[in-house]
Order: sequence, then C-alpha cells, then structure tokens
Amino acid sequence: MTFLSEFDSTSLRAWLAERGFLVSHAHRLLRAYYESNGAVDLDRIELGKQFAAALRNETRMLQSGVIRRHASADKTIKLLLALENGGTVETVVMPAYRPDRAAGCVSSQIGCAMGCDFCASARGGLVRNLTAGEIVEQFLHLRRECESQNRRLSSLVFMGMGEPLRNLDNVATAIKRIARPEMGNLGYRAITVSTVGIVPGIDDLTGRNLGVQLAVSLHAPDDQTRARIVPTARRWKVADIIAAARRFAQETDRYVTIEYCLLAGMNDSDEQAIALADLLDGFRAHVNLIPYNWIGAGLSGATYAKPQAERMDRFMQILRDRRVVAHFRRTRGDDVSAACGQLRHATVAT
Repeated sequence: MTFLSEFDSTSLRAWLAERGFLVSHAHRLLRAYYESNGAVDLDRIELGKQFAAALRNETRMLQSGVIRRHASADKTIKLLLALENGGTVETVVMPAYRPDRAAGCVSSQIGCAMGCDFCASARGGLVRNLTAGEIVEQFLHLRRECESQNRRLSSLVFMGMGEPLRNLDNVATAIKRIARPEMGNLGYRAITVSTVGIVPGIDDLTGRNLGVQLAVSLHAPDDQTRARIVPTARRWKVADIIAAARRFAQETDRYVTIEYCLLAGMNDSDEQAIALADLLDGFRAHVNLIPYNWIGAGLSGATYAKPQAERMDRFMQILRDRRVVAHFRRTRGDDVSAACGQLRHATVAT
C-alpha cells in the first residue's frame, strides 16, 4: 500500500504514467491533498472514475492517526500519533503571540540516540528514523489542529523527538514538500532545523542550501561541561560545532540560533556566560536561553533543576552586556509534558 504523503510531484507523475493516467493530474491531486490536510475528497476534484478507483485501491491518504490529544492550560496541544509502520511519535503546536498564529514542533525519529541527560526523548534510545511522509503528516495534523482553533500554522521547528541531521535525507525531502507552494506552502524561511551539533550533518545541511534556519543545541561553552550532559560532545568539540555553524551562516545568509538549556549549578555561572559570549564574538547568532523542564532522573541517574530567576536573569544580562543577542524561550505546555526536552514516544499519557 502506498501513502500519498510519500509522493512529490515527480514521483506522483511517474506513478501515474506507469498506470496510463494523465500525469497532469499530479499537480491537482497534490494541491488538493495538502489543502485538505490529507482528507481530500477524490470525487470532488473530478479526476475521473478510473483514476479515483485506482487511488482508492492502491493508496491511502494517511499513514498516521491521532490517538491522544493533550491540551495544556496555555493552549499548547500535544498530539500522540500512531504510525502504520509501527511505533508512536509526539508532535506539538503552540499558540504564537498573535492570536491568529501558531508554531509547530515536529519529530524526525522515534526515540533518540543522542543521549542528552536532561531530555526525555533519549529514554529507550533510538527506535527508527521516520520516513519523509511520516514527517509531512505531523505537519498536516498540526495544521488541522490550528485550523480548528482559527489559527494559521506560521512556522515549524524540527525540535521534537530525534536528531534531524541523523535522518537528513528524509528530513530534507519532507521540508521540500512542506515548504513548496504547490504542496504545504509554508515556505522555507519558516522552518528551523535543530541539531545537537553533528558537525558533518551541519555541513551537509549547508551544502543542500534549503533556505531553512539552523538551531544548535550547545548547552555549554566548554567541552568538559558539555560532555557531562551531551554525550556527543566527546566526538564533536564546541569549537568545531561553532565553526560549522559559522560556515552555515556565511554560506546561506541565515541566522543561527544557539540553544542553551540552563541547569542549576551545571552551566549557569557568570564565568560560563562570559565564556559563551567570547565563543560567539563576531558571530551573527542569537542565543535562546531555555529554562530546564523537569523530566526526573536522566540516563546517568543525575537529576537537574531550573536555576533561580535571579541567576537566569544575571546569565542573560552578561550576554547582553557583551553584545550577544539573547532572550528566554517562553515555556509552553510543561503541564502536559510538551515543553522542550519532555517529548518521548509512548502509548499512554506522559
């Protein structure tokens, strides 16, 4: 069985040609599919009875379905999706500052192999990569949710479960389908790809020149501290990650966001703020400070805490005093485990 979310214009035209149908139907079908968020009525778009029958016999509209919907007090919605190919994945939509807009967060893998100690997605390790169609369908489910709230999904971040640069072929294919005018029509500039700092992956993303934004989960300005909370730090050093991020910014003319989860007594000192500012000197980057969201004990058995408000404000002020653009990410959906670092694959509420 083939799913329409796995097609783009080229592959759908080839599929039609193999069956003797007009390849010109591909454009109309894909547009209708994305405009309906995967719920297209084949009879209403008048593609012909034989073609409609072939589609019903050989394809399905969606390969995922919502099995749980968690609504936060702040109107963040977390969806738990069951996948035809097995497994579950979580995806989130968050209200924006404008009442008619929202931002989406999608996953690229079921589980995660990166092992970040303060992130729930690492529990259980990596199950598998998501296909391009499974990623696309998260976008469709989120947009349908937005429309039910009279909001427009205006941006999308690959900051859910998994490491996007470890599944870059499928992520890049999904981005093209989500962004292009004839399909998802979100636009490339509205999409951000986040990474824990896979240096070859950053360079690969740079070379693809997709027009998306890059976010780097740094979380410490020095290798010693970073290695305690981000296992991949043992392979890619902070200086190498920042150098790759600078190459991305220079070659794509896109801003880079440096994500920094503040952990009390671990990475929130004045000295570490100064070291971070020095590391970013002359770099057109933006630091996104993330107050830690509770997940219980990490993989190492360690537990973490959010710093006191005064300590977090002091950290940010040090950065700003040294001309680093920085602000706090507003916590969203933590009462339903939908905030940064809290997503994990499950079949029950988390």
